[in-house]
Amino acid sequence: MLINQFLLLGAVLFCIGVYGVIARRNAVLVLMSIELILNSVNINLLAFALRNGGDPAGQVFALYILAIAAAEVGVGLALVLLIYRNRRSIALDELSEMKG
Repeated sequence: MLINQFLLLGAVLFCIGVYGVIARRNAVLVLMSIELILNSVNINLLAFALRNGGDPAGQVFALYILAIAAAEVGVGLALVLLIYRNRRSIALDELSEMKG
């Protein structure tokens, strides 16, 4: 497979993720869209690592991004559960009322 195909896949996934962050009103779906963005970045990093003769730097950065994504999921879902307990809804439009 060519590197262009990997980069095109990464770009499509990134665009879908950005659309999901902008258009969704549900906090869980926004977190899933952020995960999609991070995974598209991983695809691009691995594609460029293969392009540079198997350089392990891209793979190391992809592992860091996976660790950050795991931490983001843990913290994000904990916040969503806390908001749901207090508000009985996870709609992001209702969170703007908490601004003070």
